[in-house]
Amino acid sequence: MKKTFSLLFAITLLASCGPKKPQMGVQKIPVIEVKTEDVPIIKEFVGQTYGLFDIAIRARVDGYLESIRFQEGGRVKKGQLLYTIDPAPFNAKVAEAMSRVAEAKTRLVQAESDFQRYKPLAETNAVSQSDYDAAVANKGASQAGLEAAIASLEYAKIQQSYTKIYAPISGIIGRSEAKESDYVGMAPNPVVLNVVSRIDTILVRFALSELQYLEFIQFEKTKATVNARREERNPDIELIFADGSKHPHKGVIDFVDRNIDPTTGTLMVQASFPNPEKLIRPGQFAKIRAILDLENNAVVIPQKCIQEIQGKYNVFVVTNENKIEFREIEVGQTVEDMWLIKSGLQAGDKIVLEGLNRVRTGMTIQPELTEFASIRNTRQQ
Repeated sequence: MKKTFSLLFAITLLASCGPKKPQMGVQKIPVIEVKTEDVPIIKEFVGQTYGLFDIAIRARVDGYLESIRFQEGGRVKKGQLLYTIDPAPFNAKVAEAMSRVAEAKTRLVQAESDFQRYKPLAETNAVSQSDYDAAVANKGASQAGLEAAIASLEYAKIQQSYTKIYAPISGIIGRSEAKESDYVGMAPNPVVLNVVSRIDTILVRFALSELQYLEFIQFEKTKATVNARREERNPDIELIFADGSKHPHKGVIDFVDRNIDPTTGTLMVQASFPNPEKLIRPGQFAKIRAILDLENNAVVIPQKCIQEIQGKYNVFVVTNENKIEFREIEVGQTVEDMWLIKSGLQAGDKIVLEGLNRVRTGMTIQPELTEFASIRNTRQQ
């Protein structure tokens, strides 16, 4: 009996000296300190690209297209010969006009000779006044006839010159809408033969709603007041391509249409972008990213700090005693991966950043203060 008691005592003693079960301690939870910053409100719009100049090449006279003197899709220089139209009919008109000029000159010489012969005779009353008046009138008519014939000749030469079509600007030219031997210059045959575009600067046109336009104008007025001493505007419009890549050069708004389209309720706006590499072509669809407003001293926090429950948004605030407090907030719009807060938080508040499912109201934690990137730094990256 004594041996059994001694054995039990030894087992109890050994058990009491063994490792103890750890107690639950205070959890370390990442938190951030709420800060304010000036947040640009950026909107994206779908736009279409145009050349700085998109000049239509037209046949100004009708006739058969004789030759095409350029490489389609290539670059052309101002004054380069592009098309020739069969000049034979126009050469004939020039020859006909030249013969009429010659006839008019001959009539004028005859009329001047008659006038010079009748003039001294009229002074001595050797001829009737009516004969003299007829000589004067014939001279005037012959002079006018010569001027009309010369004008007709000039017009014929102008029409003849239109049989050669030259590039109006330097740029890139597209596919020809007519081929050699086609009859051009009159409907239903092609009137616009081609288009030459200057693309060292590219234009992008997009639409703003009436509300967005008012926001944009108000923002531009504010920015102009702040930067009144600047002589030039800094480009601040971004161009995003269909594959998500960004154009390396920023642009500026250089044109706003005069009226809002009543059928769509939108206003056409144009931005211009440098295109020194000439990679952007007219007709591309791209996104415009523009600043429409600026929120000064806005409260901004990462989206992952926020919970949404039945349409209401809330965060977990850490008090000065390191206790968790449940707080409902009112959110604004999202910017990047941040959320603008309208009410419920202020600068200096500490909120839980991660582990929202591990905290509850009234719980005491050990906060680990964590820095988060601002919107400005995020965009620069």
